[in-house]
Amino acid sequence: MKPLKVYLADDHLLIREGLKKILSSEKNFTIVGESGDPDEVLDFINDNEVDILILDLNMPGRSGLDILKHIKNIKPEVKVLILSMYSEDQFGERTIKAGASGYITKESASEELLNALHKIAKGGNYVSPAFAEKLLFRKQNIPDKKPHEILSDREFQIMILLAKGKTQVEISNELVLSSSTVNTYRSRILEKLNLKSNAEIIRYAIQNNLI
Repeated sequence: MKPLKVYLADDHLLIREGLKKILSSEKNFTIVGESGDPDEVLDFINDNEVDILILDLNMPGRSGLDILKHIKNIKPEVKVLILSMYSEDQFGERTIKAGASGYITKESASEELLNALHKIAKGGNYVSPAFAEKLLFRKQNIPDKKPHEILSDREFQIMILLAKGKTQVEISNELVLSSSTVNTYRSRILEKLNLKSNAEIIRYAIQNNLI
């Protein structure tokens, strides 16, 4: 059996080096490329054969969720494993619904990466056992939609950053967006959640176990 072709998409070189180290002794997988630039990632996926993409959610200028959705449109056969600094509770369900085959946090990558890749390679999906139970519970007990569930993926991402106390300038720098764009998203978030301030966003996020 030929090794599965893996591509690494993360804007932090140290993270990519760590992933390569974990995969270096694995004969079932071979790394065919890497990049921290969303456009380079999409161009490579479009023009080359890739079996599994390991994708960071927090890519510069374009969210990992946008990249995921685009890839599932142009190359639906590519399996995508989300690697994120955000917890599963924050983005896990959104990414699985968008077509991801798995979700692990950067904190747990050293322990979970290979297990996740092996399960995905066999056609399965991978999330932590604890999160799998939560997803099952949610399906069995479907509640009315909460306000934050109607936010777009980018709005939700910025809401989480605001809830963590990040300033508009910090969010602008982290996501490579203009300050005015971040402010526009913030206004939409406040309107959709019927809130008036960052303090209320923080309170809302805590009450709904988002941070």
